[in-house]
Amino acid sequence: MWIVRINMTDQSYKLEAVPERYKNLGGRGLTSTIIYDEVDPTCHPLGPKNKLVFAPGMVTGTAAPTSARVSVGAKSPLTGGIKESNAGAAWSPAVARMRIKAIIVEGMPAEKDYWVAKLFWDGEKPAIEFSCAGDYVGKNLYDVFPVLFEKFGKRVHVAGIGVAGEYGYANSGIVFEDMKQRPTRYSGRGGLGAVMGSKGLKFLVVDPEGAPGVEIADPEAFKEGARKLREALNEHALTKPKGGLNTYGTAVLINIMNEAGGLPTRNFRSGRFEGAAKIAGEAIFENNKARLGKELYNHACSPGCVIQCSNSYYAEDGSEIVSCVEYESDWALGANCGIDDLDGVAKLVYWCNAYGTDTIETGDAIAVAMDSGYLPFGDLDGAIALLHEMGKGTPMGRILGGGTAFVAKAFGNPRSPSVKGQGMPAYEPRAVKGIGVTYATTTMGADHTAGYTIAPEIAGVGGKSDPLASEPGKADLSRAFQMTTAFLDSTGHCLFIAFAILDIASGFEGLVQEVNAMFGLNMTGDEYVALGGEILKRERAFNIGAGLTHLDDRLPEFMKYEALPPHNVVNDLPDAVFDAVHGKM
Repeated sequence: MWIVRINMTDQSYKLEAVPERYKNLGGRGLTSTIIYDEVDPTCHPLGPKNKLVFAPGMVTGTAAPTSARVSVGAKSPLTGGIKESNAGAAWSPAVARMRIKAIIVEGMPAEKDYWVAKLFWDGEKPAIEFSCAGDYVGKNLYDVFPVLFEKFGKRVHVAGIGVAGEYGYANSGIVFEDMKQRPTRYSGRGGLGAVMGSKGLKFLVVDPEGAPGVEIADPEAFKEGARKLREALNEHALTKPKGGLNTYGTAVLINIMNEAGGLPTRNFRSGRFEGAAKIAGEAIFENNKARLGKELYNHACSPGCVIQCSNSYYAEDGSEIVSCVEYESDWALGANCGIDDLDGVAKLVYWCNAYGTDTIETGDAIAVAMDSGYLPFGDLDGAIALLHEMGKGTPMGRILGGGTAFVAKAFGNPRSPSVKGQGMPAYEPRAVKGIGVTYATTTMGADHTAGYTIAPEIAGVGGKSDPLASEPGKADLSRAFQMTTAFLDSTGHCLFIAFAILDIASGFEGLVQEVNAMFGLNMTGDEYVALGGEILKRERAFNIGAGLTHLDDRLPEFMKYEALPPHNVVNDLPDAVFDAVHGKM
């Protein structure tokens, strides 16, 4: 196993042996540990001292179901703290098959040049070739990706940035190709595309041909664990074939959250959107059926995914508009902006992909601009025009590229739905109190995936918790989910396996058995959850060094006094509840 260290100052690289403390880590656990160990928390996120780390998960590159996630870590230009953002793509298993534990990108060129680094297997070890990326700069990623595959080979895998990363936008993501080699799979949150751009690294191409594959300490035990997890995923109502996610995609949550009064609408002014049914997962399914003349079930985002929740959305003439319209994107560019035109939402998602922006942060930023009077809510053409402003790097485009909190400051608007500078996702924290605690206290800024209490609060998975209840127990609920999620993010599995492993005991047993067999360990499930807690401690220690305190573990002030329809609720949790999650910094 190797650590590959890329120095962009002189376009060089070296291979290092994996330190003992990293050998049983992967994914988020490894990216956050390396950032904690090597990056000065006071450094400028876009300066030469920050580092960008890519790490496959613990079991990525194996036959474990839904395990093709990659974690990307750095100091975030959006939050000013540590950041891990992950995506599902074939890129990560390719890296794992080359027996690479992590790729660390450091330094930056003296001149503002952009490079392609091609990682390949050189007989006995990984190697890298560098080439100029000038021909790809400033262009639509949908135009660039086919050229990359033509130049570097049909079987390579690509990570890269769009113009948003080149401009240094805090809402820029890192893109990976999907199963049809389109630029649609994003590590979107936290502005890590800007960090990659600051390094002068436009694309990191991986060619795994000839690579030896992943080593497993106990293959038979691993196979048994993977079988248990796969059976649980194929049994659970949400994750099974033709189940909720495979049929309607993640956007199945639009109607569910709207009914619960927790779908943030028009910059978090209401918990219900009158146009929800027009943009929901059911509408995507029915529109596709009418336009294509057949029922279209969803596909995998990455190799080995059995949940298969990624959709493609088609125009009236049968041509594809975009793949895919995820719940978060659908909400951010739809209900949050007062837009109920599903074709229009799909076009907005397309342009976010083309320019390399995070759909959540972009939708939040546009909604704040609308809330500030720059555009009326529901103005689809205006929203598309603002996305093009971002693509062109105009002054207004750069303001929007700065993210939700930056736009609110520019317009003098106190209604910024953000924590630690990061825009909130598609769950209203006043109507779903547990997810509000997660937004406030996670190390990542407002992030639902860091502690998905929606499972018990809305879906009734893993038990049932009243979403409207203002009680101290919400701290315990959020903490438990944050610790478990830090472990899950380290394995390389998709977060959505949580539905099955929370409800089906054998599924969680299979997950633990997989990881133990991978490394030849004998840890319990509780010990792995405790490992998640240790990862959180490192991340919080970094954030303390960066200047964050427990006072940053708070929801926006306007949510304390502005009652949210239809339940007319406010954030009435005392500060002590937020401080109880991890303790004061």
